[in-house]
Amino acid sequence: MRYVYGPVPSRRLGWSLGVDLIPAKTCTFNCIYCQLGKSRTVTLERSEYVPFDAVEKEIRETLACRPDYITISGSGEPTLYSRLGELLERIRSLTDVPLAVLTNGSLFWREEVRAELKAASLVIPSLDAGNADMFAVINRPHGDLDFDQVVQGLVDFRESFAGQIWLEILLVASFTANPKEIGDLVRCVERIRPDRVQLNTVTRPPAEECALAVPTDELREYAQLFRPVAEVIGEAPSTHARRRCADITQDILGLIRRRPCTLQDVANGLGIHVLEAVKHLEILTADARVHSTVIGSKVFYMARS
Repeated sequence: MRYVYGPVPSRRLGWSLGVDLIPAKTCTFNCIYCQLGKSRTVTLERSEYVPFDAVEKEIRETLACRPDYITISGSGEPTLYSRLGELLERIRSLTDVPLAVLTNGSLFWREEVRAELKAASLVIPSLDAGNADMFAVINRPHGDLDFDQVVQGLVDFRESFAGQIWLEILLVASFTANPKEIGDLVRCVERIRPDRVQLNTVTRPPAEECALAVPTDELREYAQLFRPVAEVIGEAPSTHARRRCADITQDILGLIRRRPCTLQDVANGLGIHVLEAVKHLEILTADARVHSTVIGSKVFYMARS
């Protein structure tokens, strides 16, 4: 499987079958907190980055696992995939499993992107800053993206989309976790009117060392300022998820006990998708069985004694 992975445990979506449509780190942003490192290609060009027929074939082959959601997300920004709407319609014709799309929402100002998402059951866009200056610092967007344009795209999407919209806000300590920045975010949320607001923070090794986590208690305080009141999701997966991941987590532990490994080392060593490796390493880190360290410019994972 090159384009489909899992099902993997998700803090929000139960058991999620992931679909990756974009080459690694091809995105409209270059976020300082990204778990996959710095973007290799920052672009606004939509294209059939991976072959449609191959993706459909892999989805057909894995539907028997009956996930809770089929989730379009992946290693880059999924709305850059030019046949996204066609793929969502095709999946919808194959199964009644709900379809979720995880996106940074940066292309919603394009009418065709908004229209292509109509077959989704749930869209989870992100908004990490409430003003243009912080948008530039946190998301480091493509030069042709304008903050007001991005927010208006989210507002317009709310008007046209009949499904659920859960807006994710990832807060970064010393950047957006302060009353002024939260106030700007609250005003943006009032305009967008999502069904849910979800607060997250840095939980995995970020692209930049300056991107630090916000304590959970502080997240809970900020959550009360949003309408609707935000949910705090930056916490560990459920014990149910951990129990069902026992085999793969043991394989990862066996690998990194022999030597420290990068995320890509784990994926390559076990023959799994890099995002599947991310999910299982998160579980092991939450259980204090694994820790990470930066050596040079790379993040290495090691088993605790």
